[in-house]
Amino acid sequence: MVRHGSSPLDVNPPRSKYYDSGRFGRLFGKLPPFAADTPTTRAALLEIGKPKGIMDAADKLSAGPVQLITDPALSQKNRNSQTHVAGDTFLGQFIDHDITFDPTSSLERQTDPEQISNFRTPSLGLDNVYGSGPTASPHLYDQTTGITMLVEPGGTPGRFDVPRNSQNVALIGDPRDDENLILSQLQTAMLRFHNAVVERVRTELNLTDPGQIFAEAQRLVRWHYQWIVVEHFLRKTCGSDVVDDVLHNGRTFYKWHNEPFIPVEFSVSAYRFGHSQIRPSYRANFTGNPGGTPFFGMIFTKNSTPAGDPDDLSGGCRAPRRFVDWPTFFDFGDGQVRPNKKIDTTLSSALFALPGSVVAHPHAGSNPASLAQRNLLRHLTFALPSGQSVARAMNLPVLARGDLADLHEHGMDDRTPLWFYILREADITQDGERLGPVGARIVTEVFIGLLEGDRGSYLAQDPQWQPTLPTIDPSRQGDDFLMIDLLRFAGAA
Repeated sequence: MVRHGSSPLDVNPPRSKYYDSGRFGRLFGKLPPFAADTPTTRAALLEIGKPKGIMDAADKLSAGPVQLITDPALSQKNRNSQTHVAGDTFLGQFIDHDITFDPTSSLERQTDPEQISNFRTPSLGLDNVYGSGPTASPHLYDQTTGITMLVEPGGTPGRFDVPRNSQNVALIGDPRDDENLILSQLQTAMLRFHNAVVERVRTELNLTDPGQIFAEAQRLVRWHYQWIVVEHFLRKTCGSDVVDDVLHNGRTFYKWHNEPFIPVEFSVSAYRFGHSQIRPSYRANFTGNPGGTPFFGMIFTKNSTPAGDPDDLSGGCRAPRRFVDWPTFFDFGDGQVRPNKKIDTTLSSALFALPGSVVAHPHAGSNPASLAQRNLLRHLTFALPSGQSVARAMNLPVLARGDLADLHEHGMDDRTPLWFYILREADITQDGERLGPVGARIVTEVFIGLLEGDRGSYLAQDPQWQPTLPTIDPSRQGDDFLMIDLLRFAGAA
C-alpha cells in the first residue's frame, strides 16, 4: 500500500551548494538525516543488514553454483526477474565505475559529500576505458598504433583478457573493473569495441591522421554506449514513462550551476539497487572446464583470493577457463540467457560474506563483511535523509508504515534509510521489475542530467542522433543498438 505524500517540503531548490565539477553533492540539502549517528542507530543498521537477517535471501550456498541456478527451491526468497537479464547487473556496475570513484570516505565518520573529490569525470564518457587519453595514459594504449587499446590473449586460444602486469594487476582505466570475471570480460569487450570502431573509421572514412581517427572512433564508441544506457538500460530500469518525461519536460530535482556533480542520494542509495539483482552464482561459459564442460562459479566466496584459478568468479587472474560466453548474460535469441534477481530488499547470501573483509567491532564496523551493512552504514556517513522525507520533497507517494513493518522494532518504519526504502518501493509498486517512483526519478534525472551537462554527448550535440554501427538484426540497422550488437561488433560474441 502507498499513501500520497503531503505538500513538498521546502528544499529551496533541491540542489548541491557545490557547483564545480569533480565533486559529490546533494539533491536535498535541507532535509535532515534519517537518524542521528549514535551507537544505537549503528547497532540497528548492523542488525538489519546482518547475515541471516531480514535482507539475507538464505540461499543454500552449500548446494553449489550449478544447483543454485537449476533448482529454484534453493533460493526461494531470491526471486528471478522476468524482464532483466543477468548481464544487466554487470553493465550497471560498469556504468557506475564510469561516473563515480570515491576511494577516500570512511564508514566510521560522517563526511560532507561536497568535500569529497570524485576521481571520475561526472559524465558517461568512458573514463574507465580511455583514462586520460593516449598522451596522458599511454600505458592503456598499443604503442604500435598509438590510438588502439591494449588487449592481451587470454588463458585459452581465441579468448582475450585485459592487459596485466607480472603480478596480474590489470592495466586498465579503473581497477574496479577487474573485481570479478564478468566485469573484467566486459571491460575487455569495451576495449575491443573501440579497436573495431577504429578500424571501421580508418577504412570507411579513408582517414590517415591518427588524431582524427581516434577522435571520431571515440565519439562513435561513446555515443553508441550512451544510447544503450538511455534507450535500454535506463528504460528497462526506470520505465519509459519516467525517461520520456525527463527527456521531454526536463529535470526537476537534479540541477547545477556550472557542471554536473554526483548526488549522494544517487551514488549511496538509489543507484545501489543493482546489489539486489546479483545472483549467487553464474554460468561463466559453456566450455571452460576440463572436457569442454561449462564453468559455473559463485560470484565470490568468503575466502577467495585472486591467485591462481579460484573456483569462484573473482577477478584479478588469468587462466584457461576464465572467459565469458555472453549468451548467458545478454539475449542473443538462442535460449541461453539467464535472468538476474528482482529489485527488492533481499540480497543473495554470498553478498553477506564479502572476500577480503575485515570485520570490526560490531557497533563500530569500519568494514563489515556484509554488503548490506556497508550500504546502510553509509547513510550515517553521509547523513542521508529518509526515504519518506525524500518522497514528500518530490511530492511522490509515500510507502505506508505497514509496507516497512519489518523495520518497526528498530523504529525505522517511518524514517527508513533511503537505500532500503528505494528497494522496498520497487518491490511494493513494481513487483521488483524496475525502480519505483522515488528511485526511478532520481536515477533517470541523474543519468539524463549527466548527458545533458556533457557538451560532447549525443544528447547535447545531436539529440535526434540514431546509431550507425551494424546490428545483428538488419531490420534494426540505423534505428537501434543493443549490447548484443556491441559485443558482436567487438568480436566478443
